[in-house]
Amino acid sequence: MHEVDSEHSKAELLFPCPLCSLVCSSPVILQEHVELHLQGHLSDQGERRFECPMCSTVCSDSFSLQEHVELHLNQSSDPDPDLKLALQLQQKEELRRQQEEVQQEEEEFKKLQRQFGLAGEGGYRRQTERSMEKAVAQGLLTPADFHWKRAEMMESLASGVDDGATRSQGILRALYDFYQTEWKDYVHVWLCADTDHYGSSVGDKGWGCGYRNFQILLSSLKMIDTYSSLLQDKVVPCIPRIQSMIEEAWKEGLDPQGASHFNQRLQGTRAWIGATEIYVLLTSLGISSRIIDFHKPTGTADTHPLLFDWVKQYFCQTSRSSRLPNKIIQTGLPPLYLQHQGHSRSVVGFEQKKNGSFCLLLLDPGSSMSDIRKLLSRDTWTTAVRLIRKFPRNLKHRQYQLVSVQGVLSAEDKQIKILSSSTLRAERIP
Repeated sequence: MHEVDSEHSKAELLFPCPLCSLVCSSPVILQEHVELHLQGHLSDQGERRFECPMCSTVCSDSFSLQEHVELHLNQSSDPDPDLKLALQLQQKEELRRQQEEVQQEEEEFKKLQRQFGLAGEGGYRRQTERSMEKAVAQGLLTPADFHWKRAEMMESLASGVDDGATRSQGILRALYDFYQTEWKDYVHVWLCADTDHYGSSVGDKGWGCGYRNFQILLSSLKMIDTYSSLLQDKVVPCIPRIQSMIEEAWKEGLDPQGASHFNQRLQGTRAWIGATEIYVLLTSLGISSRIIDFHKPTGTADTHPLLFDWVKQYFCQTSRSSRLPNKIIQTGLPPLYLQHQGHSRSVVGFEQKKNGSFCLLLLDPGSSMSDIRKLLSRDTWTTAVRLIRKFPRNLKHRQYQLVSVQGVLSAEDKQIKILSSSTLRAERIP
């Protein structure tokens, strides 16, 4: 019995390291040894968690961890009530800090959800209804008109066809007439095939540009022989129908990464779409397309001269066989979808001036119907054209993407596109 007590007393005088198998002979040696462990933390912070090896506390940095562990060690060798209180306070502070970080992350996530229309606040239909309800409350809309307009909207949504309320026709014809009449210092102007403009409405204001540009593109494809037979049974869909078309394309296997980003769902949301979703829609319809990524400025003052060069080559492809092309060339090409951070537009033409500079002609879904329809009147031609002309100095976002239609896909080619979209990549320039 005496021998057992003796062995027990000896064991109490040993101080095992909480971080490894070493057993120290005194608290001082143990503390120095543990500090060596902590110095290893100091030399490689990176993304590591500074978790206490003696309790569940996670410290914000290696210095806090060192102080925290020292409190443990001091407490084991000298159970001072002040040190015990200090340790408890530190643990509470670390817990409070962790809770604040979690709360901040949740708020940032919700902010991103609201920004990208994924916060479950309702989509096109609900936004339209709220806008009309507000108009009734302000006396701008009678209750009878509210119910009539709502019934119209519900009919459009049920059919899946856009109601045409924001559609403007004859834009390209008007531009051709303008350049014939108001010719100044341009060497050449190329225009795309006939195209309608679709503007934003109260139901998609702030998030619907991608959908509206798809409507603009589809309106042109339906008028081009190469695509009209493929799309003869297709109408220009409303925005909720376009959302369901993208979901159907995802179910076919297109762009699984993009589908995952949106949690497989667009209907009933205000989610923004971009170049990738336009590519998915076109492929699903049996139309070949490319995404060209101008991922960084290549000119002075953050401009994109290579983007302008690429657009020129796109429009020039129909006039390469002619030594002296006409000054105004109405091509049979569809418009280009142009995307940058937070917005998209449609490229419907290209100017080359006598001094060698270039200019894009862009239709913007955010433009009001009244501004767009100024293009249709000779009295307001000049003012209206200024709104759609964009020089290199006007396009200074860091990144732009173009979606270019390339032809019709065979059934076999479509399957190849679906399979290859599992790692969908744009063509980067430069």
